Amino acid sequence: MRPSTDSYLTTLTVLVLVLFVTGSAFAQGVSKKITLAQAITEAIHNNRAIKEAVEQEQAAIEGEKKVKADLLPKLSTSYSYSHLKNEPFTFLSFESMPLSPLGISIPASRRKVPIGSKDNITWDFDITQPLFTGFALITKRKLASMDIDLKKVLKEQAILDVIKKVKVGYLNILLARRALEVASEEVSQLQAHLHDAQHLYKQGVIPYNDLLKSQVALAQARQNKVKAKSNLDVAISALNVLLDRRITEDTEIQELPPFSPSSYELTSLFNSALRHRPELKQLEIALKQAQLGVRLAKSTYFPQIYLDGRYERKGDNWAASNNDFQNDHNTILSVNLTWSLFEWGKRGAGVAEALHKKKALQEKIEEVKNSILLEVKQAYQQLMVSQENIHTAIEALGQAKENFRITDLQYKEGITTSTEVLDARTFLTQAEFNYHRALYGYRIAQAELERAIGAR
Repeated sequence: MRPSTDSYLTTLTVLVLVLFVTGSAFAQGVSKKITLAQAITEAIHNNRAIKEAVEQEQAAIEGEKKVKADLLPKLSTSYSYSHLKNEPFTFLSFESMPLSPLGISIPASRRKVPIGSKDNITWDFDITQPLFTGFALITKRKLASMDIDLKKVLKEQAILDVIKKVKVGYLNILLARRALEVASEEVSQLQAHLHDAQHLYKQGVIPYNDLLKSQVALAQARQNKVKAKSNLDVAISALNVLLDRRITEDTEIQELPPFSPSSYELTSLFNSALRHRPELKQLEIALKQAQLGVRLAKSTYFPQIYLDGRYERKGDNWAASNNDFQNDHNTILSVNLTWSLFEWGKRGAGVAEALHKKKALQEKIEEVKNSILLEVKQAYQQLMVSQENIHTAIEALGQAKENFRITDLQYKEGITTSTEVLDARTFLTQAEFNYHRALYGYRIAQAELERAIGAR
């Protein structure tokens, strides 16, 4: 009997669904792996240190707005109510006055006259505009603007630090993963060697202690494998912290492209570091702020002049619109000048303090320049050492592989001992690990050098 069309459609639908589900699962597995560039992007977006630097920058922006407001007019109002127990009054004196040619006069007297009410309401509006402050307000605004620049540099420094940490963390995972592969390979080969040893022992070719050595070596290799797995888990957790992921998340990363050494010229590295290092940029901004600090300190030698406008009302009702003793409203315009003439050397000491701070920063800049150049030199030398180590490690790895191959064949033929085989395997394990450590060590040295010159 031939299958029906419906059964064909049903089978086809099931196959499509299976392929879809399998493809989705596979795609999710692939997409779970991240590249170094993706890790850096994620860290820049999520890292707490960078977020803190961003908030500090926003705080500096708001701080500039606050200082800028001091240059503009300020408006204020006040309202007050007071009640007096007794009505305020004064006495008016009247001298004696003749009333007629007959000489009749009124004797001198004193009369109590009210001059205010028991209830007093006062409210006013004030507007104040600084006219001249010895350039203090303008200087403070420039300082606040420079503080924004400083916070931007600090943010850039935080980004550079995080990028370097992500690179090193990423490479540490790759190195730990290779170490686990080496440890697994060692376990597999020692298991094969133990199988050979058991076979030779049964034939009476080797003594029992040779068999024991093989068992002990395998047990040690298994312990090394467990430790390598633990080191890999710790390295993944360290990267998760930088990416602000769950510390227990099983983050998977992709292998880097094949190794290719780069060419560097030390003088160019020095120049790049002096141009781009955020630490120097911070000090340069701080030096400009110190120069403005001297100007701010000198502003105390000048008078402070403010323009003040005031509208006020006084009365005995809530609107202060009823006043039987004086005008109920008035407008006042005044110019206020304050000039401190003598403060026992306080102003001179303030200027001298600012000048010393400026000179201290100049010395600090030169000191930091030397430290940066030394850091670049050390990073460059480490890179050169790492590059040389790669060639040595490649040569040693080839020799160790050949040595283990020959020794293992000799053991199978009964012309050498387990000790020689185990030593050869130990040499091979160390050579393999040294090879991977040299490769990733070079890339780590590259990351250190890039940070030393202020490059991403």
